[in-house]
Order: sequence, then C-alpha cells, then structure tokens
Amino acid sequence: MNTARRKLLMAGSKILYPGLMTLALILATVFVVAKQGGGITLAEFFAIRVRLWNFLVIAMLLLAWHGIFSLCGFYRSKRLASQRALIMDAISATSQGTVMLALAAKAFHITMVHLNLIMVFWIVSTVLVIGARVTLRYLLGNIRRRGHNLRHVLILGTNSRALEFARRVESNPELGYRVVGFVDDEWDGLEAFHQHTYELCSSSAGLFDYLRHNVVDEVAIFLPLRSFYEHISKVVTVCEQHGIVLRFDSDIFNLKLGRSYLNDVEDGSHVSVYGGALHGWPVLIKRVLDVTISSLLLFLLAPSLTIVALLIKFTCGGPILFKQERVGLNKRRFLIYKFRTMVPNADALMAELEKLNEVSGPVFKIKNDPRMTPIGRFLRRASIDELPQLFNVLKGDMSLVGPRPLPVRDYQGFSEDWQRRRFSIRPGITCLWQVNGRSAISFEKWMQLDLQYVDEWSLWLDIKILARTVPAVLKGSGAA
Repeated sequence: MNTARRKLLMAGSKILYPGLMTLALILATVFVVAKQGGGITLAEFFAIRVRLWNFLVIAMLLLAWHGIFSLCGFYRSKRLASQRALIMDAISATSQGTVMLALAAKAFHITMVHLNLIMVFWIVSTVLVIGARVTLRYLLGNIRRRGHNLRHVLILGTNSRALEFARRVESNPELGYRVVGFVDDEWDGLEAFHQHTYELCSSSAGLFDYLRHNVVDEVAIFLPLRSFYEHISKVVTVCEQHGIVLRFDSDIFNLKLGRSYLNDVEDGSHVSVYGGALHGWPVLIKRVLDVTISSLLLFLLAPSLTIVALLIKFTCGGPILFKQERVGLNKRRFLIYKFRTMVPNADALMAELEKLNEVSGPVFKIKNDPRMTPIGRFLRRASIDELPQLFNVLKGDMSLVGPRPLPVRDYQGFSEDWQRRRFSIRPGITCLWQVNGRSAISFEKWMQLDLQYVDEWSLWLDIKILARTVPAVLKGSGAA
C-alpha cells in the first residue's frame, strides 16, 4: 500500500471507530428506552430537543474516544498482530471508552445514562469495534492474498529467529509480506540455513548496494546486537536515508519468561521487558473488583468483626490487631493487619522455637504453636484472623487474590532468585497455595504454585480461586 492510501486508511479509521462508539450509544439508548420505557415512547424520545450543551458533551466524548483508540494503536499498521491481539485491543478500547461515558454521565448529571444503558453500550460497542476490525482485516487479507498491497522485506541475519520470522510471514499470506532474501556473512550456522529454500542475496558488505538497486520496503534485523553494533548503526542510517522501514527483534536477550512491549516515552520509544503477569486493562478491572468486594465484605461483616475484636480484648488482653511488616509488590514493605491470635510477645519468643519449625525452607510454622491463645487457635483454624487484611486490600497494599505476603524474616531466607518472581505482582489474601493445602505442602511446591499463578493469571483464574477458598476455609485445610 502506498503512502497516500495508507494515510487515507488511517484517516478513515480516525472517523470510523469514534463513529462506531457514537452509533453504539444511539443503539444502546434506543434499546433501553424501547425495553424499559422510562415513561416515554420511542417517538417522544426522538422528538426530544437537543441543546448546545449536549453537543459539547458529545464532542468531549468523541475526543476522549479518539484519544483512547490512538493509545490502543488503532491508527497504526497492525499487519503482524495476531487476531487475538486485535480483539483484545478492541475490548480494552471499548472498556476504557465505556468508563469515559460513565464518568461523563456522573460529571454532567446525565440521568438517562444509567447502569443498564452503560452495560448495553459496552456490549454493543465491543461487538461493533471487533466486527469492524475483523472485517477490515479480512478484506485487506483477501487483497494481499491476490498479490496486491505487498511489502517486500529483506532479512538481516540467518539465525533461527530470522528463519522463524520468515516462516511466519510466508505462512500467513494475508499479512502481505514477501521475503526478498537474506543478508549475512559466513558463519558456523550458515550450513543449516542452506538446507532451507531461502536465498542469501547479499553479504554484509554488499547490502547497501543491494538496497540501492532493488525493491525493499522493510529491513528486518536479526543480527546479534553486541557483535554487529557498528554495522547495524550504519544500516539504520542508510535505511533512514532511503525511507525504508526497519524492524528489530525485541528478544535480543533470549528471554525465557519475559515479554517485550514497545512504549512511547515523550519524544522517544523504549522496549520494556515484563516478566510479571498483570499488564494492561485487566489490572484496572482487578483493582475495581478488589475495592468493590472488600468494601462490601467489610460492610456485611462489620458486626462479626466487632464481636471478634471484643472477644480478643476481654479474653486475652493486649492489642486487638497484630501488625507486622511484610514484603509486597516488588519488595515494597507494608504493615499487614490480622486479628491477634498469639500472646503479645510472640515475636520475642520465636528464637526459642526455631528448632521446632515444621515447614521446609525459610518460612516458620508450628501446627501446635505454644504462643497461640485459646481464641486465637479457633480464629486461625477458621481463617477469621485474616479478615482485617481487607483493609490492606482497600489501601492497595494487597489484592484479594495473589501470592501470600511474607514476613521480612522469611524473605531474607530466600536463596533462589527464581522464587523472587512471586513478588512481581501484588500479594493477596488467598491464592493457589491457600486452596491446595497451605501448610500441608512443601515450601518448594508453594513457590511453584505462586509462579504458576503469575504465569497463568487471568480474571477467570481469580474468580475460581475465590470460589475454591470458601470450602477450603470451611474444611480448615492445612491451617496452622
């Protein structure tokens, strides 16, 4: 696609997607009015006078939606993006757009925009935007399969990543890429490269002459950065002079678990490597759920929490809450709140009990801990002592679901760096360890379960863990 057509397509996208959000708002409003009535008929609804203020609010929403689609990459070429990535971007954009609509309704007291309409708007806008993206991709893919709108790409390097890139673009003709050849010098792996049908069209020395006399739209660089830094710098300069698009392999450090993301920072861009689980709009939804559920639970459980506090005060004396410094997100320190289940000087007595530790690894647990108070034993067995951590969730130190926050003493006993990746996400009240036996499983297995949660995290996984927590608590599985 030439520059003029690409600019036209991008300009059309800037009209299309905010327009679809507007259409979704109209359809959602008509649907809700038709279904619920609200005291007016559809005819009366369409006869409502539109004031200048309404136009201003709509204009502000359109600008906000335009900005959201821009940030989500809707106005950039997405040839190499997967279908799933396009759909997830669409869900992210429409979710953020729905939040903007809700905020506008609250700020400007738009009574017609209530919860039912917002939900219908989100569903309709998501369907429309996903449908538009998928349809556009399908139409452009058909054009490219017929040999039109092709991008000629030259690949620098003949290693396995370069070959994998070539196989990927050629096995998906709808992407519209044609590999014109490879550029490299003699090296130990070239013999393996010659076993494939790809053409070595130039050496490094002849690259610039090749660019001057052949059709090349993009250059994809897969050379080792450390060994070829000066050569790559010259290639970048020449491609910039020719107006040729450059692609770099972001996995220059052979990452095993981390994922790379391109981020804009003021006037430049940076490749970020992220090895944790939480990224993007699901983090916002997780936080909203944390605040909503913990607030609701604190409200519903307030009488029970008061009774427990009084029982601790009048049967044991001393403070009601136990506060201890714990290690949280990326090793941040915070005070955790629990109902006190031990004698007031429990920490001072720990040194004398170290030899009785029943758990492997750096953590300290004793099933029949002599420091436990009578009521504390019941609170611990029923996991009631954990309920004050709902305040930690509200403060943002913890989440409802996540790896358990460990005391500083336990963290200092860690000997393996791979175990510390569990701290890359916010700690939680419950987790996979909590619903799989707790103290009954080894420290090694505990760490593996935490990393399984990090690697497999999703909102659905959180919901399943919360659902499994209730029967686990009722049975008292592994409580200590």
